[in-house]
Amino acid sequence: MGNQRKLSPDIERSIRDSFAAQSMMATLGATLATVSEGLVSIEAPILPGSRQQHGFAHAGLTFALGDSAAGYAALSVMPHGVEVLTTEMKINLLAPARGPRLIARGRVIKPGRRLVIVQADVYAQDDSVETHVALLTGTMIPV
Repeated sequence: MGNQRKLSPDIERSIRDSFAAQSMMATLGATLATVSEGLVSIEAPILPGSRQQHGFAHAGLTFALGDSAAGYAALSVMPHGVEVLTTEMKINLLAPARGPRLIARGRVIKPGRRLVIVQADVYAQDDSVETHVALLTGTMIPV
């Protein structure tokens, strides 16, 4: 988003509390790396239990991280006390997710009172090299 504003401490705290309450993210070993208005990044190791048969990160892991990063980016532009749910999310898998870690960077494309359009880019990190492995686009609805 263009003019980046500082995130309210209440909203940042609610995002961090919400993330901490997600058992799925805990199961995946994911951490909330950065939170700012309209932008959120989540990182997770590619654990043995989240690999597919060729040893790459499973697309389910990629999707879960991208969906959560995009959802928390949407939440960051909502008034305090409002939650969001995914109404639809599309994923384009761009390359095999090789390496020990995934990084999902979610962002708000267009905020709105009824719908929030979001995207997330997911990267596989191997040493200091990042490979773009997925692009997610979707819609969140405030609840």
